[in-house]
Amino acid sequence: MKFDTTKVKVVLAQNGVLAALIVLIAIFTIINPRFFSIGNGVTVLSQIVELGLIALPVAFVVMMGCADLSVGAIASCGAVIAGLVMTSTGSALLGLAAGISFGVLAGAINGLLIAYLNLNTFVVTLGFMSVWAGLALLLTGGATITGLPRAFTAFGTFSLAGIPIQIIVLVLATALAWYILNRTSKGKQILAIGGNSRAAHLMGVRVRRTRLGVFVVTGVLSAIAGIMLAAKLTAVSPTVGQGMELSALTVVLLGGVAFEGGVGRISGVVSGLLFYGVLKNGLVIAGVSAFLQTVLIGLTLVLAVALDRSIQQAVRRAWRARTVQERADELVPQS
Repeated sequence: MKFDTTKVKVVLAQNGVLAALIVLIAIFTIINPRFFSIGNGVTVLSQIVELGLIALPVAFVVMMGCADLSVGAIASCGAVIAGLVMTSTGSALLGLAAGISFGVLAGAINGLLIAYLNLNTFVVTLGFMSVWAGLALLLTGGATITGLPRAFTAFGTFSLAGIPIQIIVLVLATALAWYILNRTSKGKQILAIGGNSRAAHLMGVRVRRTRLGVFVVTGVLSAIAGIMLAAKLTAVSPTVGQGMELSALTVVLLGGVAFEGGVGRISGVVSGLLFYGVLKNGLVIAGVSAFLQTVLIGLTLVLAVALDRSIQQAVRRAWRARTVQERADELVPQS
């Protein structure tokens, strides 16, 4: 039986981040044995919950061949609007409804301009990143909102069977994202749009409506992420989501989602998210300064883009070689 090296190359290319994650954990454990503990593991997961809630829908956006640079600003503005409503009415539910409604609006604006007016995805989302970030500062005067309802802040510290509720929310969101991508027609349509939107349209896929829906979901989850982070901090900062757009994009690209669209796996995004979380946590435990951490995380983004390109080239070469070999085998008479 002939060993198929092509499949091995594809698997290695697609799971390179997982291997890097294992190496990273080993390095930080050697530096500080306390790193590899259940308590620190829960800490790492707790620290990446909000980023994960943003990275999951951003992965779908990128799979469609688009990008969303406004997610961090949506998180900030959604949290601010929720906080202002809570402090003025005393109702956590009204605040949540207001913040989530803003997420729907922000996502819908992005989706309508990009899907129906065919505006450049980078220009639109970069523009609204400034709009929503500026609005958050304008509404608060740059000040932090305090005095949030106790029912709301209690959510930030609530645990179920010893597991923080935020981690459970992230696990459920991840499972739902995996199901949508792998077990529904909508997931296949998203990948088809990213691969070739015109061909997808000719096959009957409602490209514009699908893009709009994905951007709306992205806006909603971004706002929820900002609100959850505010509950954890028991206060709302107008810059609470600052930088999350680049962090989410780093996670998505590290996870093997093709920047050109059409290729991606939720398991890869999870690996990228864990790598990012372990890196940040490990740098803190290792005593690396916050300034150097920023430099290293920026370099990780560059690495993610390079890795994305390398993975796609490796996969294309491997499958091209396999196709040629299969054709050659078909021409050889079977004895």
